[in-house]
Amino acid sequence: MTIPDDMKAHNAQLIAQFRAAGRRLDNRPLLLLTTTGARSGKLHTAPMMYVADGDRLLVIASNAGAPRHPDWYRNLLANPRVTVEVEGETFPAEATPLLGEERDRVFDAITRDYPFFRDHQAGVSRKIPVVALRRAT
Repeated sequence: MTIPDDMKAHNAQLIAQFRAAGRRLDNRPLLLLTTTGARSGKLHTAPMMYVADGDRLLVIASNAGAPRHPDWYRNLLANPRVTVEVEGETFPAEATPLLGEERDRVFDAITRDYPFFRDHQAGVSRKIPVVALRRAT
């Protein structure tokens, strides 16, 4: 996977394209996650791959194998109320990082279908988080 030189511009273009296409994109498992900045309080939207798991969507905070967690992950730790845009709809959700055995089991299952996440994990000392997104009631 090639990382764009200007990730912010790349993400802005992807977000616009995704929204223009009715919150879908070429049958790719893509969603937009909007978090509230942990320090700024501003809304931040990030595109990311997801894995459907029953009534929840799972996202992986791999940050493309970077040594630190992505900003969106740190934001949702501070404020787990998020907004999800996926499959033609937008809804509020609650973000919960998976822990312990559940995280390990789910991460292993995801990496069977998406082995690049295993490569990301092998290249960093941090444990890559898996986050469950559940529609807020």
